[in-house]
Amino acid sequence: MAWFLGIGIGGVVLLALSLVFDGLLDGVVDGALGGGLDGWLSLPVVAGFLAMTGFGAVIAQFAAGLGPAGAIGVGALSGAGTAWLTYRFSRALMRDQTGSAPTENDLIGTSGSVVTAIPADGFGEVLLHLGGQRAKYAARSEVPVERGAEVWVEATPSATSVLVRPVDC
Repeated sequence: MAWFLGIGIGGVVLLALSLVFDGLLDGVVDGALGGGLDGWLSLPVVAGFLAMTGFGAVIAQFAAGLGPAGAIGVGALSGAGTAWLTYRFSRALMRDQTGSAPTENDLIGTSGSVVTAIPADGFGEVLLHLGGQRAKYAARSEVPVERGAEVWVEATPSATSVLVRPVDC
């Protein structure tokens, strides 16, 4: 029984280490056996297998009164089930995609306000909303635009500058 508890505790320690050193060893066995084991040999899957094998064997010994051989069998089955669930949950989490990051093209057609007046031959600054956040951009316009005026973005020549036109009220 002490061996089984040791295996279970070792699995929990390995799980804690996998949380602390997230992804450190994930690429070590990539491509093993033609890529057939990718994901199955990750630290959380191996830790779940070891922990449930050890603790499952202890439970089988006490609850069912099985000997060491039977306890190993029950522990290995419960460990394999836990490893499979861990693998499936991690795959599901990896497929979960969030919204894409906004790009400069997402600014075209948005409105904003002039923070620093825009001269006809130079740059000013505008305050725009991008992805729910306010951001200040360098701005050019074909006509001079005063501070506080509302403008529309017509183009984004670079990641930090925009071409605007005043909104006609």
